[in-house]
Amino acid sequence: MAVKPIPVPDEISAPFFDGARDGRLMLQHCSACDGWSFPVRERCPHCFAAKLQWRAASGKGTLYTFAIMHQVMNPGFAGAVPYNVSQIDLAEGVRMISNVVGVANSDLRIGMKLEACFDDIGENIRVPKFRPAAGENQ
Repeated sequence: MAVKPIPVPDEISAPFFDGARDGRLMLQHCSACDGWSFPVRERCPHCFAAKLQWRAASGKGTLYTFAIMHQVMNPGFAGAVPYNVSQIDLAEGVRMISNVVGVANSDLRIGMKLEACFDDIGENIRVPKFRPAAGENQ
């Protein structure tokens, strides 16, 4: 049986994965312009300063859009179809691609409030996923 691919943290992304392992959603924050950024980069996308530091994000977001995957693109995901690939607008102003869990794909709604949760995928790696926020009608 094929297994899902596991991300391999590098020097730049290690704080993101270290935070996820500890149940915190970590994003880069620029001390020069106060802007947040994702995905991981070496310079701020707002002011191009090399003053990015890792900070814990709120973990709160809103479902921007999603697609339901029915076709197996990687054998490791064969047991998961159908699953959603979602874009989440985080409270910090960045957009992240992940999965929404804890709700049927048929109940996903653009604009629904979400909160980060973390999925243990093995080899001491956890990845952020999102679930409906407390009080979100499903």
